[in-house]
Amino acid sequence: MADQTFLQWPFLEDHHRELASLLDTWAAGHVPELVTDEHEDLDGTCIGIVRALGEAGFTRYAVPAACGGVHEKIDVRSLCLIRETLARHHALADFAFAMQGLGSGPISLFGTEAQQAQFLDDVSAGKKLAAFALSEPNAGSDVAAMTTSAVREGDGYVLNGEKTWISNGGIADFYTVFARTDDAPGAKGISCFIVEADNPGLAISERIDLVAPHPLATLQFKDCVVPAAHRVGASGRGFAIAMATLDVFRSTVGAAALGMARRALDETLEYVARRELFGGVLADLQLVQAKISDMAVAVDASALLVYRSAWTKDCVAERVTREAAMAKLFSTEAAQQVIDAAVQLHGGNGVRRGNVVEALYRDVRALRIYEGASEVQQTIIARQALAGAG
Repeated sequence: MADQTFLQWPFLEDHHRELASLLDTWAAGHVPELVTDEHEDLDGTCIGIVRALGEAGFTRYAVPAACGGVHEKIDVRSLCLIRETLARHHALADFAFAMQGLGSGPISLFGTEAQQAQFLDDVSAGKKLAAFALSEPNAGSDVAAMTTSAVREGDGYVLNGEKTWISNGGIADFYTVFARTDDAPGAKGISCFIVEADNPGLAISERIDLVAPHPLATLQFKDCVVPAAHRVGASGRGFAIAMATLDVFRSTVGAAALGMARRALDETLEYVARRELFGGVLADLQLVQAKISDMAVAVDASALLVYRSAWTKDCVAERVTREAAMAKLFSTEAAQQVIDAAVQLHGGNGVRRGNVVEALYRDVRALRIYEGASEVQQTIIARQALAGAG
């Protein structure tokens, strides 16, 4: 049983504790059967998870109340609890939920009432899958370097270019796409658009296979006409929209890493308590105890940073760029170390295909890269600290 004492911390309220308990019970009873054929039918598995989360009411937390959500505005603490809990049960369940929030985030935060009504009601019910299309082959960490263009023609825009590393690529019903409208140089010349999956001119040019199962694709835009009514926010505000969206969801990446680290610690505690050697059990060895100590400290420190950031966003500040960067950086790096230690303590079993910690070892690696690599988070934190120093 995973440690639940963090639920009593002052960052969380009673409705958060109720959500965590409800979801944990639901996940224990449903996630194993939902992911049984992930390798044979990855796309179908992810779609099935979103549908099930929708039927259970959990995807409602990904959007605001006006669009079928639970809270008046997106509650980041709820998102973190959901991602941590789902990631502890299975990484693919966490991924499927996370994309409902991230993919539709620009619409939740900046969309018109008409845009929200058209797309978010179905997102909240798990009936439509969303995707966030920001990265390009030569514009990942350097968002301002993007070259995908959106040229105004009549009552619409014509998109041309390429997006890659797009989660839910190939299975999403719509994409929030960032493209250059040349309102100004660099980051100030980017706008955001909603592009439906069946829009002529949008094609999936490549499906990308990863070390851990994950629907990922490259999108090709060729004379793809998008109505002006599908532009999100003002022209030239795309970079600000993307950063504000990541400000909300970056903390939740740390929460997902935290969930994986908790699972690795739980699996390890159980294993070292029963693995016999040298006339005792593995847990009797002081070197093993030292590793367990480091793992436990890393988990709690991650939780403090994650829920500090989420609470700050919900209750104190509109922007939490610094806090979210700290939560993502520390939690993803710590989870990698915790899971590596778990594999080491499991010995040969730790690298056996099908072992929980072996799967976690593959699952956790991408979290240090997507939504801003660790080095990007370090840059953000350093700049914030230097600015604060005057």
